[in-house]
Amino acid sequence: MFTNGEILTHNPTMKRILIVGCGDVALRTIPLLNKCYRIFALVRNPAYCERLRALGVVPVLGDLDDARSLPHLAGLADAVLHLAPPPSSGNDSRTRHLLAALSRGKLPRRLVYISTSGVYGDCGGERVSESRPLHPQNARAQRRVDAELQIRTWARRNRVNASILRVPGIYAAARLPLERITQGAPAIMAAEDSYTNHIHADDLARILVAALHRAQPCRVYHAVDDDEMKMGDYFDAVADAFALPRPPRLPRAQVQAAVSPMMWSFMNESRRMSNTRMKNELNVTLCYPTVKSALDALASAGNAPHIPSSG
Repeated sequence: MFTNGEILTHNPTMKRILIVGCGDVALRTIPLLNKCYRIFALVRNPAYCERLRALGVVPVLGDLDDARSLPHLAGLADAVLHLAPPPSSGNDSRTRHLLAALSRGKLPRRLVYISTSGVYGDCGGERVSESRPLHPQNARAQRRVDAELQIRTWARRNRVNASILRVPGIYAAARLPLERITQGAPAIMAAEDSYTNHIHADDLARILVAALHRAQPCRVYHAVDDDEMKMGDYFDAVADAFALPRPPRLPRAQVQAAVSPMMWSFMNESRRMSNTRMKNELNVTLCYPTVKSALDALASAGNAPHIPSSG
């Protein structure tokens, strides 16, 4: 369990970073931060602490859904990576609780928040820059807009360098739609299909670190690769890479009737996100500029993920 003594045993002159939301992307980011920062991570489940300690991370017990559990966050860090999702209903109270806790002590100098490309809603396949007006079309995206507004307002008021990464579909070897494909779930016929956007989880980790060092204050960046794929083509590429049957293609209305409302909310929105600002201002060179490059690398490494049974 976290104690103040655990913090004070470490070099007080080393920069400190707090990670909020320790999922897969955070775990990929931690090795990139170890040389520059003493890393702390907000942890709700004590059972997760030993895994983080093994990575050189100091766990801080607390729950973003309980503002009273967050006093240790005040003045703790020079920088914050806010990767936690909003709650499942209402506005983003988790971000509100986090910002309130950070405001009770010496403020961090930088904060990076992972938002979603869903804040734009359906763009009809148009190319989208960071200056496009927001038009969230479901409750999840509306909560992300709320979080963005909270962060930008707080950052301007407190002169904190906060940046926002709008992130599309994150994929990696263990984050491919293999189960969906083996189950024969349909995709939309090509003439009616939506453009989708992706980023490999390893590249997202590197973009997070770049934003920590190079992002401009209250600036938004698209954390997205170079691909301009339609969603059905993405499913086909994954199926081909693992010698699986391609998903059946159906008219748009039939696919909507066959998939869950949440899945349809992803399939229904079409946009092509520009990554020019990310490349120019954050100086990011992608390891996997296309989905094909990642699938080829996976095949050449001989490290194929488990393919679920179709039965």
